[in-house]
Amino acid sequence: MRKLPTFVFTVGLLTSCQTGDEAFTTDSTSTSVTGPAASAIAGDMASRFAEQIGSPATTTIKLDKGETEYAIALEAALTGWGYTVTSESKTTKKERAVALTYAIDTFDGHVLARLTIPSLAIARAYTQTASGATPASPLSVLRHN
Repeated sequence: MRKLPTFVFTVGLLTSCQTGDEAFTTDSTSTSVTGPAASAIAGDMASRFAEQIGSPATTTIKLDKGETEYAIALEAALTGWGYTVTSESKTTKKERAVALTYAIDTFDGHVLARLTIPSLAIARAYTQTASGATPASPLSVLRHN
């Protein structure tokens, strides 16, 4: 008989921690940003990346070739900042190759962009406009040891 109140109490605690499915929904879908928005986001992210990573003279960026407008714009923006961008894994001894991955998604009407290397991740939210995109959040910087 003593086990019943303990059981009811435990079940009550556990059920109070649950939320309904409609209370926690996310609208996150993978997207392809095109045109002026892709160029604006890639240009801003490349400049912020350059601030964080250092000299383009000794850094080669290994970036998988993408077919999307954002991937093409990102490669062009990094090249514009003086980085050597390659899809090859071999580099010279003078250069250090840094594998760069990127992600771009939409969430609650914003575009979320992220650039990641083994020692650093940067991210920012953007609002698309008719002429491109404008930052909708501060830059998020995460350094890995």
